[in-house]
Amino acid sequence: MTAPAAETYRLRAGQGRWAKAALAGGALLLAATIVGAFFDPRAFFHSYLIAYLFWLGLALGSMAFLMLQYLTGGAWGIVTRRTLEAATRTLPLLAVLFIPIGFGLGSLYDWARPELVREDYILRHRSGYMNVPFFLARAAIYLAIWMVLAFFLNRWSAQQDQNRPDLHSRLSRLSAGGSILYGFSITFAAVDWAESLQTRWASTMWGFMFIAAEAITALGFLIIVMTLLSRHEPMSGVLKPDHFHDLGKMLLGTLMLWAYFTFCQYLIVWSQNLTSEISYYLPRTGTSWGWLGVALFVMQFVIPVLLLLSRPLKRNAYLLSAVAVIVLVMRYMDLIWIVLPAHFRTGFGIGWMDVLTPIGLGGVWLWAFLRELPRFPLLPVCAPELQEALAHETR
Repeated sequence: MTAPAAETYRLRAGQGRWAKAALAGGALLLAATIVGAFFDPRAFFHSYLIAYLFWLGLALGSMAFLMLQYLTGGAWGIVTRRTLEAATRTLPLLAVLFIPIGFGLGSLYDWARPELVREDYILRHRSGYMNVPFFLARAAIYLAIWMVLAFFLNRWSAQQDQNRPDLHSRLSRLSAGGSILYGFSITFAAVDWAESLQTRWASTMWGFMFIAAEAITALGFLIIVMTLLSRHEPMSGVLKPDHFHDLGKMLLGTLMLWAYFTFCQYLIVWSQNLTSEISYYLPRTGTSWGWLGVALFVMQFVIPVLLLLSRPLKRNAYLLSAVAVIVLVMRYMDLIWIVLPAHFRTGFGIGWMDVLTPIGLGGVWLWAFLRELPRFPLLPVCAPELQEALAHETR
């Protein structure tokens, strides 16, 4: 396909002002939370960790779906590829945004506090692995792996627009190996950054839960963005109810997968009933945090799944986006449920920094995303499955 055809799929001007507004609003809110950090650093770092895990999960989930599409094909992947790629190109920014977590390790993790390590046998036993230098080194390795994968996924996809059909098989091979690296790195990172908040607890399902959660976050965001793009040229003539139907089915599947992993973890802990195992659930079910757990079950699983069983709803972009908004809000509440009860708050409570920090960090992230989105045509114009995707029809 020629260059003029590629230009027809360029995003029209207009997103620049939204990017500037997102950056200004995000920076202002983050500045307010930084001021709050001087008065309550522990609350700030917990809020920042929650916000960081949410937005990082969105970028990583987008990368996972990119690789999945190269391995499986499908019309949904062609029309969403450039949006997913733009999300992955925010990973360098997210690497920089990890720095504040490095300064707050003592406020977040018991193993990062020498006085506690000296007094606790388990912390001393694990100190060979869970110590500040090695933790930061592992974080650098995880971020480097993700950025390298994102770099080549974007680079070769852009080169494919120059009529390089040979790159499709290269992208498929990269995705095959990259998916394995993604799975292992996410598991280790989730253990380091979230599971180690509670020293005496471990879960074999933890990595799987985070992978499913990141997929939900990425899909929810993708559905909203594709709905907005479908209102304007050039995507208004491309996106069809069939494409949204595919995305709705994928969201339904990932929600059920997340629920399955979550239930498996709870079932294993409940059946063993060991003191070391139930330490995760006691502060989350035996206190007022339990009400948030019930809300998560209802609002992140029961209601969205029941709604997504409707074929007409999945084919309606706006109704599907409404479900996506609910899911994204509950994804953040799920991270609150994971982080805050761990040695921090004995009863349910959400402070002002828990609200402003994710919005502020999100504003900065959206600025980067909106700057990246128009860099390339919104469709991969030389992808082998492009014409099939444009003529997509769900049976």
